[in-house]
Amino acid sequence: MIAATVFFYFESMSVSSHWKTSLHVGMLVTLVAGVHYMYMREYWVQVHKSPIVYRYVDWSITVPLQMIEFQIILRSVNPNIGGGMFWRLLIGTVVMLAAGYCGEVGVTAPTFSFYVGIAGWVFILCEVFVVAALRGLLKSEIVNKHVQTSYYTMAFIVTVGWSIYPLGYYYGYLKGSVSEVDLNVLYNLADFVNKIAFCLAIWACAVKSTAEETKHM
Repeated sequence: MIAATVFFYFESMSVSSHWKTSLHVGMLVTLVAGVHYMYMREYWVQVHKSPIVYRYVDWSITVPLQMIEFQIILRSVNPNIGGGMFWRLLIGTVVMLAAGYCGEVGVTAPTFSFYVGIAGWVFILCEVFVVAALRGLLKSEIVNKHVQTSYYTMAFIVTVGWSIYPLGYYYGYLKGSVSEVDLNVLYNLADFVNKIAFCLAIWACAVKSTAEETKHM
């Protein structure tokens, strides 16, 4: 995570100005995750229990940062897009994470929390796919192919990559068929792939877009 942060920092210096903000936000995602994993590691070593609080503190910061990336890359080519998209994504994020946390620490019934969390996730997916399509935010005459590629890759990660978390919750906390150690390893790998790959999707498109713009100058 820390290495990815350094990478995105230096790469942000070589891309077009309208991509810089996206890479800076991506850099924050990996930096926050890297710092929290240091705390999570120490907690695991000393207490020998799953670092639930630290993990959700990490998610409560990094997930909204990832959500705002959708709006940032769209606004870079279409300044008329308002802030409604981010706020709706934030609502879905809060519902999803709050339900998951309450279920894991026993504040609410685990099964009830699972379904509420799933509802929050589905709300996010509807905003990313359905609402964006209905509003025509990704039409080729509005956004270029690089923005489209970046957007859809991030959407794929939010759909497929994030499915690991509810599956882990279901089999780990509801069914009890996955050990605490295995579940934490699964979450760690999911964070590693989802957060870094999410930002790499933006970086790859930013590099290609910048190269294309430079070529036409």
